[in-house]
Amino acid sequence: MSERPVALVTGASSGIGEAIAVELAGRGHDLVVVARSEQPLQALASRLTATGAACTVIAMDLAVPGAGSVLADEVERRGITVDVLVNNAGFADFGDFATADLAKLLSMVQLNVLTLTELTHRLLPAMISRKRGRVMNLASTAAFFPGPGMSVYYATKAYVLSLSEALAEELKGSVVTVTALCPGPTQTGFQARAAMEHSKLVRNRKIPGAAEVARFGVAAMLAGKPTAVVGLRNRLLVLSPRFLPRRMVPGIVAKAQAAHD
Repeated sequence: MSERPVALVTGASSGIGEAIAVELAGRGHDLVVVARSEQPLQALASRLTATGAACTVIAMDLAVPGAGSVLADEVERRGITVDVLVNNAGFADFGDFATADLAKLLSMVQLNVLTLTELTHRLLPAMISRKRGRVMNLASTAAFFPGPGMSVYYATKAYVLSLSEALAEELKGSVVTVTALCPGPTQTGFQARAAMEHSKLVRNRKIPGAAEVARFGVAAMLAGKPTAVVGLRNRLLVLSPRFLPRRMVPGIVAKAQAAHD
């Protein structure tokens, strides 16, 4: 690695994670890119090194217990100092909780919540000690609502938002910041992997691309904003639960993301 600041991005093989890595490289960062599939990571590394960024590839499954500590140990073993941590890795599933695959739900909680928590806990103290560092956690507009049909995913993102906002407050007065990036539906392969291509939330809607979300999120992180909701429509949307009886919100969300006929 060079003298440029180093950003570690999880889930960097595609979508928003890949776009964030590209955006950070363009802003003068070297990268550590992490995901389960090595081939797309190597392709990304080739793109980034062509722009002058150094790039380290670490292929590993972050959805297994202890993955956060394994990754932190590997970064330390390689002598890499992480200045920016982007916890982007995560996935969703579309369908009723009672009939869902329990193993998949638990894997979702492991990746979206536990690995994120573990990795942040391992890397944050050194940032505080060095008086230099930023963390971006990928939450979602889903974090502001209960989500029938995607109940566990919405719950994991509520955790990410709550944790991020709490850490941002704990770090007030320091130069280390934590930002929760909250995009709505985005043009990536996420919806297909979650089996929600026919949901009203995404079908026949003009939604932003990953590069647009990445630019917004990185700018918000570098500005030290604790929460960054992508798009005016989404910023208005996440305010709506404040003006509705709590008992009404789950039904509204269920109708909003139900499949089109």
